[in-house]
Amino acid sequence: MHKVTYSMGVSLDGYIVGPDGRFDWTEPDPEVFRFWIEDIRKVDVHLLGRRLYETMLYWETVDQDPSLDDSTREWVQLWNPLPKVVFSTTLSAVQGHARLASGGVAEEIERLRAEPGEGDIAIGGATLAAEVAALGLIDEYQLMVHPVLVGGGIPFFPPHERQVDLELVETRTFGDKVVYLRYRVAR
Repeated sequence: MHKVTYSMGVSLDGYIVGPDGRFDWTEPDPEVFRFWIEDIRKVDVHLLGRRLYETMLYWETVDQDPSLDDSTREWVQLWNPLPKVVFSTTLSAVQGHARLASGGVAEEIERLRAEPGEGDIAIGGATLAAEVAALGLIDEYQLMVHPVLVGGGIPFFPPHERQVDLELVETRTFGDKVVYLRYRVAR
């Protein structure tokens, strides 16, 4: 069965975007970027909220830039054909290999879990992840912790009204700066 993963870059104080709307501090160095390239290979479908979908549209046309390095080209070749489901109440159309969700997130995840395959159902975007977390549907939390305190903004973890016990599955340190943490939800 497909596991549902929530994975994003996060500041040490727990935010994916700072109070000023910036997230440039998550820009990966070559080692971290290579990790994300290998990680996306494990994904069968990516669920996105509107804001993250619009941010990721950048990748739809960047492959036309002849100055791209090999790693960026490799990411584009993996990301662009990856099926994506966008959850939005304001968009009427999406581009590339994306489609608008036809139902609620619980129904969409249930349908995707029933499809053949072993790859992950990845979630991107804090608002969408908060909804999925509230439903208890996230199987793994994957954090790429960056050495910065941004003091506020959009939190990686939404406020929960219940305790969620986690089991540490993996840690990895990149250079002397960024730390990757992967936790499985204890069930």
